[in-house]
Amino acid sequence: MDKKAHIKTFGCQMNEHDSFRMMEILRQEGYEFTDHPEEATLILLNTCSVRHNPENKVYSYLGAARTWKRAHPGLIIGVAGCVAQQEGERLLAREKTVDMVFGPDNYFRLPEMLAAVRRGERVCETKWLPRTRRIQNFIPEEWVERGHVEGVKAYVAITKGCNNLCTFCIVPHTRGREVSREPGNILREARSLVEGGAKEIWLLGQNVNSYRAGDGYRFPELLDAVSQIEGLLRIRFTSPHPKDWNNRLSDLMAERRNICKHLHLPFQAGSDRILKLMRRNHTLADYLEKIHYLRRVIPHVEVSTDLIVGFPTESETDFEQTLHALKTVRFSQVFPFKYSPRPGTPAAEMPDDVPREVKEERLARVIALQDRINEESQRALCGSVQEVLIDGAHPRDSALMNGRTDGYRAISVRGGALEVGELVRVRVTGHRGHWLEGTLLPEQAEETACAPQFTPSDAA
Repeated sequence: MDKKAHIKTFGCQMNEHDSFRMMEILRQEGYEFTDHPEEATLILLNTCSVRHNPENKVYSYLGAARTWKRAHPGLIIGVAGCVAQQEGERLLAREKTVDMVFGPDNYFRLPEMLAAVRRGERVCETKWLPRTRRIQNFIPEEWVERGHVEGVKAYVAITKGCNNLCTFCIVPHTRGREVSREPGNILREARSLVEGGAKEIWLLGQNVNSYRAGDGYRFPELLDAVSQIEGLLRIRFTSPHPKDWNNRLSDLMAERRNICKHLHLPFQAGSDRILKLMRRNHTLADYLEKIHYLRRVIPHVEVSTDLIVGFPTESETDFEQTLHALKTVRFSQVFPFKYSPRPGTPAAEMPDDVPREVKEERLARVIALQDRINEESQRALCGSVQEVLIDGAHPRDSALMNGRTDGYRAISVRGGALEVGELVRVRVTGHRGHWLEGTLLPEQAEETACAPQFTPSDAA
């Protein structure tokens, strides 16, 4: 029988990265990939449990998978990732159609787990790899030079796990304590990706800027080394933590042309009281001071963020401070979430005392404010010149190509015979929603890329 695999991924870029690695392992086992789960002989769900909603989606998907399994009794169904690590044997007991459950530390063991399932076993593998050292090359050596590439972009995991223990976050429980890869191991993978055609590399980690590889070698040293790889046009990283961000990193971003002028820096809440309850280890003033310095050395930098509304005991006054932060920083993107308690976290022991309708109303206010800020920012970009990495064809208009600005704004570009992977200069001519529109500049144009300056504002 043909071996066809389907992988459904929920969650963050680290989950997407893990799914890519699993695909490569399965290809070695003779699997072809299909976008149609009903055709598959193996379905893997790579899961996220950072919020309640993605976890619900997993169980909803498994409900549909029961129908496919009844039609094809030989179908193997596996659940990987954070929900698998969190639930373990309970998931096997709850979902009889599931054949194997395995956490993020075990996906390189896929071949032996599949062999066990074919012998009639139901498998649960949620043990952690030994974390006896802070430095651990958690990508096996034979896979280092077979990295994760998607078009012109490539992804390199430099850390895994997290030591921050924010009271709302389940990641330390589902991803484990933090470990960093050796610099040489990372750089060998990055160089091989560039040699294979990657133009942009994303460095990944739950708290990417806590990277540490011994005394004196931390994230700034690694970022500096990656930026010097010949042929690498762009570097991005996600997600850093405010407590570990410093002016040295801001200066390095300013100095290196290929380090993108975009920073995703989650602040989570504007109230210092709530930040303390969240155990974020920074105040709003700390956060704003770092953003002010960053924008002093890179006036056109774009900043995006995550935030939570309705954390236990959040008052209207607390929430107004979150709105104040949005008005002050004027983020390019905001990813807001309603608080949902996660099992085993300290916040789950707090009373979830903000009513659902209040959470929803606050979320709607955040979205409305950010939509207004985005509209103003997009309009202000019209007429500016931006450096754009072309990453694909426009899905409907053959005269356009799509790409991203240095600040990570999506843009459609008209003019010239553009190829995927080209880095070009573009005049912004308009926008539609979150998409910019632009026209290719002649090669001889001597203008420099620019964007609106940061102006702190307390205005409503």
